[in-house]
Formats: sequence, structure tokens, C-alpha cells
Amino acid sequence: MNAPVPEQVIRMYEKRQPIHPRETDGRYARLRWLCLWLTQLAYYGTPWLVWNGRQAVLFDLGTRKFYLFGLVLWPQDFIYLAALLIICAWGLFLVTAVAGRVWCGFACPQTVYTSIFLWIERRIEGSRAARIALDRQGPSARKFGKRVAKHLAWGAVALWTGFTFVGYFTPVRELGTGIATLALGPWEWFWVLFYGFATYGNAGWLREQVCKYMCPYARFQSAMFDRDTLIITYDTGRGEPRGKKATGGACIDCTMCVQVCPAGIDIRNGLQYECIGCAACVDACNSVMDKVGQPRGLIRYSTDRAMTANLAPAEIRQRALRPRVLAYGAALLAITLAVGFALATRTPLKMDVIRDRGSMGREVDGGAIENVYRLQIMNTSEQPHRYRIAAAGLPGLALATDDVVALAATETRAVPVRVRVPGEALRGAGKTGSNPITFTLTALDDARLAVEEPAVFIVPR
Repeated sequence: MNAPVPEQVIRMYEKRQPIHPRETDGRYARLRWLCLWLTQLAYYGTPWLVWNGRQAVLFDLGTRKFYLFGLVLWPQDFIYLAALLIICAWGLFLVTAVAGRVWCGFACPQTVYTSIFLWIERRIEGSRAARIALDRQGPSARKFGKRVAKHLAWGAVALWTGFTFVGYFTPVRELGTGIATLALGPWEWFWVLFYGFATYGNAGWLREQVCKYMCPYARFQSAMFDRDTLIITYDTGRGEPRGKKATGGACIDCTMCVQVCPAGIDIRNGLQYECIGCAACVDACNSVMDKVGQPRGLIRYSTDRAMTANLAPAEIRQRALRPRVLAYGAALLAITLAVGFALATRTPLKMDVIRDRGSMGREVDGGAIENVYRLQIMNTSEQPHRYRIAAAGLPGLALATDDVVALAATETRAVPVRVRVPGEALRGAGKTGSNPITFTLTALDDARLAVEEPAVFIVPR
């Protein structure tokens, strides 16, 4: 009888190995920190800016008004948000076609917050070697204290990030008062904690896993690459054969490029989808080349064509303006100019005309025909205005209600309007049934602020 086969467990996915990137210095490291400071100053500081006595940037969902400095947008202006998203998409296509995943490596929120959390980790737990040693240690009071301090600092940054996020939708000063007095509504509490938890989890725990498995950009970026796209490259011809002794290659196999990589990859194995283009390996390799007396650039920004054809930097720059890049640039410029023109010529006044469905047309005293409408008027500017209402399109057409209405800044009001026409003149001219008319709304203090809306006047047979 055959002996039983021992049970085996086959894992479909490799167990994640913790990555402890080494801290590096250099041109690209300083550029990454510059991008970090600029993006975070903009993110954390913008909600505190004041414009015309109110928050400069506020997406007030309760009142359905979106404030962008001097611009006030309403739900009817959703087209501008769609245009902004299109501009961002084309901008990303253009940058990717030229410089690969430079957005991921320098300005992506996942990269930025991971860098912040890594900086906190280094300040508390020490260098890469110290963090690896701490991971291997058994339970101790020292290890417990360092881990608690690190996670408390992470939590503070994450909660402040969630607070700031909600501050774009709820006035940030009111939000701060509500948190201090525990008087926030349930949705504010939910989103502060949810966004804070997402930041804590993504930047503190998941890190490179977000880029590898969760971000779709890493999957479709290759569709925008070609042989002239700038990527992080290893000069195989110059570096191989590698070794710590003088074997003919410039690479001394110090593995510094691997130790500083936040994704834990070896760029010497070629371009990989995990590479976010942060250029940390470039800084690390350049510092090693300086120490061993070799020229810099063993790992560098270059293109696939430049590496195979040995192109000079000037030739690489010449090939940057290729048809794909020009097409992306032209589309981006056209869309940006069109949106800018639309915003510059936008009239901060809107009017919708709604017929009174309960009265399709009635005869009043004196034989006149009267129709009733409701004008939904929106003053989308931040100045109060008085407007004159006028109607035209039929002989003798006149308003039977007050033709002047005053609206405060960013106010919306429904104004009932009764319009009359002499009945005999209409019937004699065969104007029974549906007749097109036009309502005009004009600001009394600025004739350029005017809108027209078509409507229908019903004359009963």
C-alpha cells in the first residue's frame, strides 16, 4: 500500500516582503522635496485663504455653490468641471509621453504622503539598518514605544489631512470649531475619519502595494510610451559585467539602487511596471560613481532609442517634439484656450422660464389674454444687482407685475410674472394657440449683464 502523500499548500501570491528604503540625497531627491512642499502648502493652506470675506476655495454642497477665488460656479456650470478633468487628463498624457511616470515619482499624492510617513519613520526608528534590525527583534518595551510613537505621528498627519479635505466642502473655520466643541454633523465626522484612515492605510501600510496593484495608471501607462519617452534606464553596455572588483564594468554591484527604491525593484533588470520614475536610484548611483571615481550617469533619465542608438543629450531633446507629443500639446492648448475664453466671457446671470401649468392662458378684465410664468433668476456674481424684466414677441405684450427685481450677491429667486396681450388684436391677426415670445433680463447698473430666454404664450381659441 502506497504511503499517503503529505498535504501541500500552494500559495498563489508571494508573501509581501517589507521594504525599508534607504534615505538618499541628490538633485532628484531635492526636487522631490520641493514638489512635496509646494503641493502640501497648496493643499493644507488653500482652505484658509480668504477672498471677499469668505473662504477662497469652497465647494459648498449644501447651497450648491462652488467658490474658486473670484469665480462662483453653480450646478449648471458642471461643464467647466468636466472640462477641467479633460485638461488634467490631456496634461497627464502629454507629461507621460515626454517624461514617463514623472508624475508618479514626484507629485502623486500616494508618493507624497508615503515620503512624509517614511520621513517620520526614519526620525523615530532610525536608518534603514536600524529599522530592519527593529523588525527582527522580539517584543520589547523599546520596540513597543517606538512603534506607538510612529503610529501616533502617522495618525496625527492622517487626521489633519482628513480635516483639510473636509475643509474644502465645509467652511474650514466652522469645521475647526465643530471639532473643538464635538458639534460636527455625522457626515463631517465620517469623511474626516474615512479620509484620514485612507491616508494612514495607504501611506503607512500599503505603500508600494497601491502603485503595484491598486493604481490603474501603472497598467495603462505603456500605451502612452514609445521609444523616445524618458524613463529611468541602466546603461548595460557601460555597467556590465558588474562586480566589486575591476572586471571591466562600471557597476560595482553595491545594490544601493535597490536599497533606495521605494518599490524594491532592481532597475538593472530593465524597465518594470513597478518603477514610478522617482529617480532615487539615479541619485544613489551617482553618489557611488563619485566615490569610485567613475563618471555619473550609469543610471539616468534616457530613452530606449537613445540607449540602443547611443544618442547624445541634444539628439534626445530633438526627438522630444515628435507627432504624438505635438498632438497631445495641441489638444491641451486648444481645450485650455476654449475653457479660458468661455470663463472670461461668461455672463454671471442665469434665468430659466417656467410656465404655470395650472393656467395655460386665460382671459382677464378688459378682454386681455394673460399667461403666468415663474422666472428662476440666479445672480451668480458676488455683487448685488437690480434687474429689469421685459417681454417681447407679440403686439401689445406687456408685464402686469413689477418689472424690477433686486437680488443679493449669489442669490437665487423664483419671481412670478404675469404677461398680458390685448385679446382682440391677437384673434384678429390669427394668433390663437401657441406663440413664441422672449423674456429679457438686464441689470440696471450694467447693461452688459443681460440674458434672454425663449418662452411660449398661449392664446385660447
